Amino acid sequence: MSSINRLDTTSAGFQADLRRLLAFDASQDESIEHAVTEILARVRQEGDAALLDYTRRFDRVQADSVAGLEVDRSEWLAALQALPSEQRVALETAADRIRRYHERQVTQSWSYTEEDGTTLGQKITPLDRVGLYVPGGKAAYPSSVLMNAIPAKVAGVQEVVMVTPTPDGVRNPIVLAAAAIGGVDRVWAIGGAQAVAAVSYGTETIRPVDKIVGPGNAYVAAAKRRVFGIVGIDMIAGPSEILVICDGTTPADWVAMDLFSQAEHDELAQAILLCPDAGYLDAVQSAIDRLLPTMPRADILRTSLANRGALIKVRSLEEACDIANTIAPEHLEISTEEPERWADRIRHAGAIFLGPYTSESLGDYCAGPNHVLPTARTARFSSPLGVYDFQKRSSMIKVSRAGAQTLGRVASVLARGEGLPAHAASAEYRLESTDIQA
Repeated sequence: MSSINRLDTTSAGFQADLRRLLAFDASQDESIEHAVTEILARVRQEGDAALLDYTRRFDRVQADSVAGLEVDRSEWLAALQALPSEQRVALETAADRIRRYHERQVTQSWSYTEEDGTTLGQKITPLDRVGLYVPGGKAAYPSSVLMNAIPAKVAGVQEVVMVTPTPDGVRNPIVLAAAAIGGVDRVWAIGGAQAVAAVSYGTETIRPVDKIVGPGNAYVAAAKRRVFGIVGIDMIAGPSEILVICDGTTPADWVAMDLFSQAEHDELAQAILLCPDAGYLDAVQSAIDRLLPTMPRADILRTSLANRGALIKVRSLEEACDIANTIAPEHLEISTEEPERWADRIRHAGAIFLGPYTSESLGDYCAGPNHVLPTARTARFSSPLGVYDFQKRSSMIKVSRAGAQTLGRVASVLARGEGLPAHAASAEYRLESTDIQA
């Protein structure tokens, strides 16, 4: 049995095979939905008491009060000081690059004045408070702390509140160190749907936030989906994806490992290679078969590649770009000569990695652009997380007396056409009005 699917665009059943490969069952588990509904309702109604109860039940952490679950800043700084120098330098280097990249995304307010003196514009303001969810326990994602916290602070968010579960009271030092480096303002040792509920609705101790960002398990994702509208959320992310377009000039081992880099996330992750050279696909197949048994996460890789991975022979690189636009991948590597030429043909991708030396993993950690990306074909209409996700826009309108005469007549006609006479009268009252004395 092949370790990865092989497809060919010249085959009669290719489109059907591709649809099956891309199909992902995003249906929600009823038991998870039921549990999350109950958790959200209890925290909303009972506040601190429910939060303490769920933390005791799910994380096996006993606390007399929710205030006792806050992680003091001194603990973050101690974690930072205790980091091995190599780790600290790596975190600080990544943070600096992420910050410099995102500083270029800051949008400024603007306005313009029309001939009659009417002024129109847009005011940009940051969100007040943001909640950052960070997985806890054995999982350690300091890179996600940096990728979520730094754009928020660059945007001008006043307070970034991190929530992270600490099963059996174990607090992850590298995550706390990343919070210190990334500019997080407060950290609470709470997790799961109950943490999402706490920062969405607020409790006696925890103030509600305006938006929740950050990855989590199925319970966290279900909770974020349900609180959307009360707070903003970044996105509901699906399994990780990588699509590689290759012309056969990149070493096969490199590309095989790039496919592994996303397939190792979990069994539902997807890794696909498009190339017009059948011999090169054979070389990558051989590299996969040779390297896979050496990987610590070989079982996950084997399942992911067998179920959702593929090596696809295309007629040309032009056709590869067309397929890429259909797939709209989270990560797209263009590992070819003159990669910019092919990037010009790409309309839908979360992040595009150009050239053989640009491995997707660099984007995950330290290149600078955000690694929080749209999945499951949502790159057709969504963008990477950025400073703009932590800013909002208000329209600014200042109509002059002369402008009111022109616009008032237009508004009056449209309002009466819609059957809204008070709207029309509101505009008509200002027609031929005398100057208002201050």
